[in-house]
Amino acid sequence: MNGAISAGTLLAAGETMAVVVPVTAEPVETAELFRIDAGGAESNVAAHVAVLGQHARWLSRLGADPLGRRVLARIAARGVDVTPVIVDASHRTGVYVKDPGRGVHYYRDGSAAAHLSPRDAEDVSLSDVAVVHVSGITAALGRSPHGGTAPAFLDALIDRAKAAGVPVSFDVNHRAALWSVADAAPVLLDLARRADLVFVGRDEAEALWGAATPAAIRTLLYEDRPHSAELVVKDADVGATAFLGGDEVFVTAHRVDVVESVGAGDAFAGGYLAARLSGADPAARLQSGHDRAALTLATTADFPEAASTSCSPTSSESEPS
Repeated sequence: MNGAISAGTLLAAGETMAVVVPVTAEPVETAELFRIDAGGAESNVAAHVAVLGQHARWLSRLGADPLGRRVLARIAARGVDVTPVIVDASHRTGVYVKDPGRGVHYYRDGSAAAHLSPRDAEDVSLSDVAVVHVSGITAALGRSPHGGTAPAFLDALIDRAKAAGVPVSFDVNHRAALWSVADAAPVLLDLARRADLVFVGRDEAEALWGAATPAAIRTLLYEDRPHSAELVVKDADVGATAFLGGDEVFVTAHRVDVVESVGAGDAFAGGYLAARLSGADPAARLQSGHDRAALTLATTADFPEAASTSCSPTSSESEPS
C-alpha cells in the first residue's frame, strides 16, 4: 500500500489571519520595520502544494475589511484558488503578531473564521477534490467567550468528505494558546482517528496522549486497524516517520540555521501532500516535506515567497516539528 491519491485538487479549510512581523528577526518591542502578511496553517499548506505544481484550493471566512482583502490577495498570489472563501460582513479578520524567537500573540477571538458553519461545509464543491486537508486549530476556534461554529464546520466537512469517498488529511496542530491539553486531547484524538492521513509531532503526541514513540502513536490511533490509514510522525531535528499500511519509512531532517520556526510544520505537510498528489513514493514525500520546512525555517514569514521549489540546506541547527 502506498497511500496514493488520484490526480486532483487539494482543498484546505481553516483560518488565515493577517500577520504582523518584523522585517528582520528582531524583537517586536524594538523593531522599527514590519510587514503585514497572511498566515494560517491550512492556507500555508495549500500555498506549498501550489508552488510545487499541484492544484490547491482554500476555504475560509474573512472579514469585509482591508486586512481580509489583503489576506485574500496574498493567498491568491501564491497560486491558490480562493473562490470558495466567504466574505463575512458581521465579523472581522483575525490578526496575529510574530515575535521572532519569542512566540506569537493572537488577536483572533470572534474572528470571521471562527464562524465557519456546517452550511459552509455543505456548500463547497468536492467534485474535483482529491484530498481535504484540515487541522486541529479549527476545532479550537469558537471556544472563546465570543463563541463561534468552527468546530461544527470541521465535523461537517470531515463527514461530507468521508461520505463522498474523498480522503481526509488532518494535522493535529495543538495550539496551547487556544485550549488546554486536558480539553484538546480527547477531541484531537477523535479527529485523528477519523482521518485517512494524520500529521503529528512526536513531542506533541506525547504531551497530548502520553505516546512517546512513532510506534506507540500508531498503536494509539489505529490499534484496531493498524494497516488501514497513513500516519506521519515528525520528530524535530531527528526526522520524520511515515507508516503506510504495513510499511514504515524514516527520512532524516535537514539541518538548517533557524530564523523562525512558525510555519515549518505547515510547510512540511504541504511538501508531503504535493508529492503524494504527484504519485511519489513515501520516502520522496517525506523528503519533499523536509525540503519545504527548511525553506520556511530560513525566513520570518509563514511562507517563503521568494524561495525556489527545491532546497539543499547544509548549515547547522534543527528543523522543528
